[in-house]
Amino acid sequence: QLAIVESGGGSVQPGGSLTLSCTVSGFSTDDYVLGWIRQAPGKDREGVSCMGSNEGRTYYDDTVKGRFTISMDNAKNTVFLQMNDMKPEDTGIYYCVADELHLGYTVQAMCVLHRTFGSWGQGTQVTVSS
Repeated sequence: QLAIVESGGGSVQPGGSLTLSCTVSGFSTDDYVLGWIRQAPGKDREGVSCMGSNEGRTYYDDTVKGRFTISMDNAKNTVFLQMNDMKPEDTGIYYCVADELHLGYTVQAMCVLHRTFGSWGQGTQVTVSS
C-alpha cells in the first residue's frame, strides 16, 4: 500500500502561478509513474500530467502544454507540478496518483486511462478566479 502526501494548491488570479507537490512512500519497484489527475466542477476526472521514474518520460494534456511543468525528485519519491499562466478552466480538485508502470502501458496511456492508478491522494483544491 502506497502512502501519498500532497501539498500546495489554493487560490490564484488568472495569469498567476501555483506549485503542487506530492511525496509517495512504499514503492517496491523503481519503475513507477507519478502524476496529477484533475476534476473540474461538473466534469469527469482527466489526466493533467504524469511522469515516469525510469526514463523521465512525461505526458501533458493539451490544455496545459506550455503552461504546466512536471518534475520528479526520484531520491525523495516526490513529484512537482509547476502551474504558470493559470486560467479559470484550471480550477478543480487535483489528485496525486501513483503506481508502478503497468506492463504494456506507456506513461501517456496510464495518465489518460487514469483509473489504472491504484493509489490516489486525498486531493487538493485549486481555484483560479479574479
